[in-house]
Amino acid sequence: MSREIPSMSREIPPAGKSSGPASAPELRASHADRDRAVDVLRVAAGDGRLTSDELDERLEAALSARTVGELTALTTDLPPVSAWDGAAVAEVRDLLRIDQKFSTVERAGRWVVPRRLELTAEWSEVTLDFTQAVITQDTLQIDMKMRGKNLTLITRPGMVVDTDDLTLEFCKVRIRQSPAAGTPVTLRVKLVGRKSFGHIVVRSPRRTFGQWLLRRPGSQPDRD
Repeated sequence: MSREIPSMSREIPPAGKSSGPASAPELRASHADRDRAVDVLRVAAGDGRLTSDELDERLEAALSARTVGELTALTTDLPPVSAWDGAAVAEVRDLLRIDQKFSTVERAGRWVVPRRLELTAEWSEVTLDFTQAVITQDTLQIDMKMRGKNLTLITRPGMVVDTDDLTLEFCKVRIRQSPAAGTPVTLRVKLVGRKSFGHIVVRSPRRTFGQWLLRRPGSQPDRD
């Protein structure tokens, strides 16, 4: 009697939801299991399904999880990541090139962070806003050859910017972010190459007027 062989799924299930004996929740989690859970969490955050605080909490729990069951609990309320129908993971590029002269360049909103970025710019203002970006890996290397104007990196919690391998000529690095203690690193941005003139600014998103009022001393709303 012939049997119909089911077609392969086109989706990557959240960690711990694969079929077969390896899906037993009491089994010890592997590095691959943790990596799959981290991918699901990061894409879900990029889709707006998790807040920054929730992402930080779940990433920390995923990286320290010992069993498949612990990972499943972190992703059970999230959809699986599709590898074929245009989801964020499928859009990740190994390399993104930006080559501009005498212009303004901005990456903002829900853009997918590549694994490596080649930035060639001459007297061009460049802004990379990561606050809503889809991050699917933990490292981004930016190979720079930039002269004049400023490079601005707008960060979010869990981001670290490394400029140790960057050569600066008549250029200053200004870091204006306030890293939260104990926040796990979700993306390390490594700047390499050369930056001449202008500045490199690393900052957090600007607060709205309402947020600014709430942060002012003595501006807490009255309570009955």
